[in-house]
Amino acid sequence: MTEVSTESHTSAAASPEHVAKPIDTEAALQALKHGPRGALFLAAASVSFLLLWWLAFYFLLFLPRGSIG
Repeated sequence: MTEVSTESHTSAAASPEHVAKPIDTEAALQALKHGPRGALFLAAASVSFLLLWWLAFYFLLFLPRGSIG
């Protein structure tokens, strides 16, 4: 059975020079004014890309083969 080391570890956030200073309410509201534009753009681009590939497979691969029965 291996022994677990019990030496104490401290987080980098424990020292004040590694922690960001708090911002005031106006700065926070300004930063959040436009919302998550980048995340929404990335999600929309990803879904559009997948839809285009699905349509390409459908029209170029499945339809030319004809019906199954």
